[in-house]
Amino acid sequence: MNVGEVCSRVVVFAERDLPLTEAARLMRDHHVGSLVVVDDKGAGRLPVGVITDRDIVVAVVAKEVDPRTVSAGEVMAPEPALARETDSELDVLRTMRRRGIRRMPVVDAEGRLVGLITLDDLLGLLAEELGSLARTVETEQAAEARTRR
Repeated sequence: MNVGEVCSRVVVFAERDLPLTEAARLMRDHHVGSLVVVDDKGAGRLPVGVITDRDIVVAVVAKEVDPRTVSAGEVMAPEPALARETDSELDVLRTMRRRGIRRMPVVDAEGRLVGLITLDDLLGLLAEELGSLARTVETEQAAEARTRR
């Protein structure tokens, strides 16, 4: 299975020049902890950064900067790790672990934003797979026990 099959296709995003107060409002209104920052080109939305609620706290609130004077582009983490729709779940999980991140924008072959994959999504899938493997082993063990009686 690839991440294009399991990622969320509903992505809350912002453009670079969006005031930070509006970015925070988007997070609150959509109950998310991050936004994908995009350049909206004629060919589609190209991810250029990610901004998290923690970024806002660390870069703005903790430094007592007036959030009305800052844009999403000024606070975002630039050059985000991106997952291609065709990437495997394990490859994306490895990238998340290596980069120390919990979410990745998903892009199509042209680099346009098409989704978002999170560590929670991947852990849920892995838990399902492990459960399925455990049931397979149990079934095998039960079948073997019946044939040995």
